[in-house]
Amino acid sequence: MTLCPLCNGLRKIHVTCTECESEMKDMGKAMDYDDEYSAYMDINTLKQNDGFPDSLIKGQCPHLMKCLNCNHDEVILVQE
Repeated sequence: MTLCPLCNGLRKIHVTCTECESEMKDMGKAMDYDDEYSAYMDINTLKQNDGFPDSLIKGQCPHLMKCLNCNHDEVILVQE
């Protein structure tokens, strides 16, 4: 069983915004924003349809990063 270090508070991540070079904030799993029930569904099931074909196989957790300065957002893949 894999474990995302960001989701479980084991590690913090520092990502710089590609637009304005400010530090971006981790907004959690990208798939939690798909619909109102996504946060309650099985993670491995969601990974089969998350838009990142290898996230389940490679043990990666897609996280939404948002720049609070310029509102740019992007998804990064965190190794579990």
